[in-house]
Amino acid sequence: MSQRHGSAVGGTKSHRIYLLLKDAILSGRLSAGSKLPGENKLAEQHGVSRVTVRRAIQALDAAGLVRRQAGVGTVVLEQPLDATVMTASVSNLMPNMRKMSQASQVRLLEFGYGPPPAPVGERLGMAPGSRAQRSVRVRMIDEKPFSYLVTHVPESIALHYDEMDLANTPLFELLERSGVKVDHASQSISATLAGHEIAQALEVSVGSPLIALTRVVFDEQGLGVEHLEAFYRPDRYRFQIDLERNGDDSSRYWEPRVGGAPADGVS
Repeated sequence: MSQRHGSAVGGTKSHRIYLLLKDAILSGRLSAGSKLPGENKLAEQHGVSRVTVRRAIQALDAAGLVRRQAGVGTVVLEQPLDATVMTASVSNLMPNMRKMSQASQVRLLEFGYGPPPAPVGERLGMAPGSRAQRSVRVRMIDEKPFSYLVTHVPESIALHYDEMDLANTPLFELLERSGVKVDHASQSISATLAGHEIAQALEVSVGSPLIALTRVVFDEQGLGVEHLEAFYRPDRYRFQIDLERNGDDSSRYWEPRVGGAPADGVS
């Protein structure tokens, strides 16, 4: 791959070690100027051969993350600040979505109609045999992809917009134009690994770690109006949750702060 942090490392074990070390470097746990443990030490820690470790380190070197210096060892390199990191404030969702749409561009990969997968239809409260509009989009900033979005919208709502609209207008705005009165949403966030199709779209290696988000949006009658499956590059996207302390002295607790500090959008 051509991107700076792409990997040409071969072998499942080598790739796994490459991803672990890459994450440690990009997250700052391995700081610039520090040295990686020696090949023998890494091989022992991960239960692999030195050859496997060497392949992973060669891939880190090729990606510009480390430099192998004779007589010194493998040194972690300073990483330039990436202006393409999106910040999402979970406690300030709608304003953040508007900022994100203004700061990013979208590439529409798929658009069509058909029965949704059974779990999606159930979560949307759709009757068996009903159709939904399915789209696949990639969001980018500065022409660099950071999210892969798969949405399902009941056909009765989706007929109010077309493929051109979705390619140029955020979906939440199209829902509002369709007369939908959004009331609440259910959202979960987890982690996953990139399969071939998503990896290609996000310009990462197969098996790279991704942030996975599933959100179902409901209207005032409690009917599902949108099902979203989103996959984000963790080096270009992060979530921010603003918390506040509540309760009395005997039972103090943290809870999300509604309408907290707005996200910067791009940081």
